[in-house]
Amino acid sequence: MFNKRLIQELPDAMMIIYKQVFYKWLALITNITLTFEFCFLFVKLIENHLTISLLAIIIGSALILLILRGMILKKSNDYSFQSSSLVKTTLRTRLFDHVLKMGMHYQESVTTSELVQLAVEGINQLETYFAMYLPQLFYSLLAPLTLFIIFLFFDYRSALVLLICVPLIPVSIVAVQKFAKKLLAKYWDSYTTLGDSFLENLQGLTTLKIYQSDAYKHQEMNQEAENFRKITMRVLIMQLNSISIMDIVAYGGAGLGSYFAFTHYMHHEISLFAAILIILLSFEFFIPLRQLGSFFHIAMNGIAASDKIFKILDQPIDNSKSYHLENVSYPIEVKNLSFGYQEDRQILKDISFSIKPHQFVGIVGESGSGKSTIAKLIMGYYSRYKGDILIQNLQRKTIIDEIFLNHFVYISHDPMIFKGTLKDNLCFNHDINKKAIDDALKKVCLYDFFANQKGLETEILENGSNLSGGQKQRLNLARALLHDSDVYIFDEATSNIDVESENMILDVIEQLAREKTVIMITHRLSNVINCDHVLVFDHGEIKQQGNHETLIQEQGIYQNLFKQQEQLEVYQK
Repeated sequence: MFNKRLIQELPDAMMIIYKQVFYKWLALITNITLTFEFCFLFVKLIENHLTISLLAIIIGSALILLILRGMILKKSNDYSFQSSSLVKTTLRTRLFDHVLKMGMHYQESVTTSELVQLAVEGINQLETYFAMYLPQLFYSLLAPLTLFIIFLFFDYRSALVLLICVPLIPVSIVAVQKFAKKLLAKYWDSYTTLGDSFLENLQGLTTLKIYQSDAYKHQEMNQEAENFRKITMRVLIMQLNSISIMDIVAYGGAGLGSYFAFTHYMHHEISLFAAILIILLSFEFFIPLRQLGSFFHIAMNGIAASDKIFKILDQPIDNSKSYHLENVSYPIEVKNLSFGYQEDRQILKDISFSIKPHQFVGIVGESGSGKSTIAKLIMGYYSRYKGDILIQNLQRKTIIDEIFLNHFVYISHDPMIFKGTLKDNLCFNHDINKKAIDDALKKVCLYDFFANQKGLETEILENGSNLSGGQKQRLNLARALLHDSDVYIFDEATSNIDVESENMILDVIEQLAREKTVIMITHRLSNVINCDHVLVFDHGEIKQQGNHETLIQEQGIYQNLFKQQEQLEVYQK
């Protein structure tokens, strides 16, 4: 099993592997030399020609050879570690670099959980392929040939018998390979599917508990785990059966070679020294290939993972993104836009609208009407849509993401809060002065809260678990303010939080709208009363548009939704 592409992708690792093979071969030579000394000692002992001085010389040289062999094996292990480290570093760097180059819409090609599994477990399997399997593959070719040449000087017929039996192990490996490749492809599919489900259920565990659906998801995951267990057992059965075949070939071949050597000695065709030497070293013909067979199954797992890794690396990079935005105004124009997450289900249907610079635009509609989808398409999360999204009359697909994100910022209802300090969550890798940070925290009414703790060094737990929902939203808003963008897109930024936090965030948004272009997506129509323009979505279409005063006078969706929400809020009060 020799994957040419893997070898071509990592040429530096191959140079280290060649050095590792050379030291393994030197270890074999020292082992053969030690066996020569033992055979010589045994013969001299049988013939009563052993002297004290000769015994001392043999024991001394044997100790030197053992120390030398230990040093050689350590050097071989060092090269094994170097090759594995190089493979992991190179492949992980290439994988993540490629995903970053794919842009913000990389999830159209690979899920995050699959990417994590391949970057960790998959590349760890490839580490074994380079650190153990490939060196053993080359050594398995070199060792039998070396022993064959040596045996020719003592008994060419036994040497031929052993050499003929050696290829039976690679033949058994090749026979298993075709079946194993299909089986391991299913194994990785089952593994990534289980990983996807586990991550999704873990992230939504609180929601499942609230709706008492955790038992249902538990059963569903149990079924997926059972499927994974079955495919794992099939892989193990295949591995055990192939190992048994290789053991039969190895022990049978070594036994056959020893039998011929013993028979030839009995017929006085070879010396006692030659017979003992062949008997002791005959298994060395098969040990390398036997070990290769053991590494083969792990290597096959790595090859199956590499197919998926290369599938990601083969995803085309969109080099059409070559345009920069000018540092002026940023008008947005959407023309005849249609999009669906699945081909057979359209979310947006031929919609058109325009947003002028420094305009405060609200997007409203019932859940599932396509409001958030518009925001994600403008931000570039998806590229496989029909129609046009124009920024400064440039297609969004052609604008370089890094340039675009300098001017546009997206604030969602579910902010990502990182584990670390408050400063880590606000500044990232940007050098922002303390005054700007303090001003942003004061605007979102978080300055006093953190000042009473450790200020910018306040520890934030994973996903902001030591903050309330409103505090996380306001912290996310402070982060956006520090970014100082030209266009702000708020996607349900005031949902699922307390009334006090909602009012604070709305005040900041309205102040921001006086200087910047602001798009506010919300399910609450009372939040868009002060918007310059409102787009009303319904089932992926724009049914109405205008300001609040004109829309509330029209008989339509906006008026009905506004009255329903108004009555509900009065009832709650």
